Amino acid sequence: MDFLRKYMYPLLTGICILAALLFFSLNVPHNREANVIERTVLVALAPLLQPVFRISGFVEDIWDSYIRLVDTNRENVRLRDDIRGLNMRVLEANEALLANKRLEQLLNMKKSVKEPTIAATVIGEDVTSWFRSLIINRGSSSGIREGMAVISADGVVGQTVKVSSSTSRVLLLTDHASGISATIQRSRARGVVKGKSEMNCTLEFTTRGEDVKVGDTVITSGIGGVFLKGIPIGEVTMVKRGEYGIFQTVSIRPAVNLPHLEEVLVVQRGGYE
Repeated sequence: MDFLRKYMYPLLTGICILAALLFFSLNVPHNREANVIERTVLVALAPLLQPVFRISGFVEDIWDSYIRLVDTNRENVRLRDDIRGLNMRVLEANEALLANKRLEQLLNMKKSVKEPTIAATVIGEDVTSWFRSLIINRGSSSGIREGMAVISADGVVGQTVKVSSSTSRVLLLTDHASGISATIQRSRARGVVKGKSEMNCTLEFTTRGEDVKVGDTVITSGIGGVFLKGIPIGEVTMVKRGEYGIFQTVSIRPAVNLPHLEEVLVVQRGGYE
């Protein structure tokens, strides 16, 4: 009873509205023009129907906006996926272009070397304060032996020191255990390029009287049988002649960017079992 007392007027209003709408709908098929009762009902309900229509239109607008937002969000997600895919294709294309350029330079070096060579890819590195080497994806099954020269498109890399059936370890020219017979290209002064703990080398056993200048190109001399003659080793960056001693100190920056090396050539001559 409390419920009826509390909601009696809203219930009666709702019942009247439903009855009026039902009566109106039943009379529409029989008469095209509204009769007196219909007009009276419409006039009486107009104040109530107008807010309802406004609310209905407002709700409809909100719903349409929500649907548009959902569609827009889906479109944005699709566009983001498309952009991500396009960016990936651009990166892959750029990587392929750079790889093609490197391989083209390596091929030019291969053509300039008179001995047979085999291309290999760097798959690992061991660069510590005591040992500097690279791992390549070629081994004895490809005809590689220990002691073979390893070069790149820019010059000397090092030589193989440990060979398995499918991989090889390459001792870099910057390792302290490395020694390569070399010549100053301009003056023909000779010495031995030794590795240092930093990523550079020194030209040792060059007497003070030899003509060596900063900017000179250092190449392999061909002495020793490991490296062919004339392959670039690096560039002289410092020359120091002390007051005492018969030798001068010569620092060399390697021609090859060893930390960024990706492909190499192994010269298939010499070596030892």
